[in-house]
Amino acid sequence: MTVEELLVEQKIEFKVSPADFVVRCLHPDHDDTNPSMRIDRVTGVFNCFSCGFKGNIFKHFDKPANYLDIKREKLKQTIEQKRSESIGFRLPTDILMYAGNERGIKKETYAKFGAFISQQSPFQGRIVFPVYDITGKIVAFNGRILGEHLGDVPKYIFHPPKAKLPLYPTNVKPIKGRVILVEGIYDVINLHDKGLTNALCCFGTHNINEQKLQLLKMRGVEQVDIIFDPDTAGQNAVEKVKELCDKVLLKHHSVKLSGDIKIDPGALSESAVQGLKEQLYA
Repeated sequence: MTVEELLVEQKIEFKVSPADFVVRCLHPDHDDTNPSMRIDRVTGVFNCFSCGFKGNIFKHFDKPANYLDIKREKLKQTIEQKRSESIGFRLPTDILMYAGNERGIKKETYAKFGAFISQQSPFQGRIVFPVYDITGKIVAFNGRILGEHLGDVPKYIFHPPKAKLPLYPTNVKPIKGRVILVEGIYDVINLHDKGLTNALCCFGTHNINEQKLQLLKMRGVEQVDIIFDPDTAGQNAVEKVKELCDKVLLKHHSVKLSGDIKIDPGALSESAVQGLKEQLYA
């Protein structure tokens, strides 16, 4: 049952706004002659801006809510909002799809992530990855130096420098309701290359917030397995992610790489990744 169907069933008159239904207050003691209650069209959460009466219309009338449909509709709304906010970027006109095996990554994996090279500034001498948002628009490019990193040139660049970056890639499908969260783009690409296709990266521990985790939850994710650097900064970031997960009711698990598994998920061998996969999801 949807919010609108429930309103019709209860014979409640309503007006439609972009995100809400506007109705007379449902509190029995409030003579609301000028409708002042707004009900979220998806979740059923209501608030009277006159008397302050709050609640959820499904619970108010003791009716079942289809929470799967609610999640889907909220995700649809988020996608439409993102689509309206951004026009996206276009690929450079001179791109050549990257077909090498930098860092031992298979060329098929590079193709999966849309890796290319270009002679246009600021991409010269780099493998470049387009970063897509949930609407399929390019919101940024992440470029890494080809070969060994030497001199003062930054190893990684983002274009534009202050782009709003999503958790990447945005189309990751969870394994048993779980995703792996890592820091950098080569961490996520290497895990995908070796078979852990539920990995995504945050492009640095500073680039994660409650909204991005809420979006994961709306897409059906139940738990986030966190693999960050073992240094103080990385572990502090793990605690921050745990707190954010708690706020959006996502389970979390801090994964510590040890033994035969190297610390850097971007350098794990295929056997090590398979061992990690068995450790987490067997």
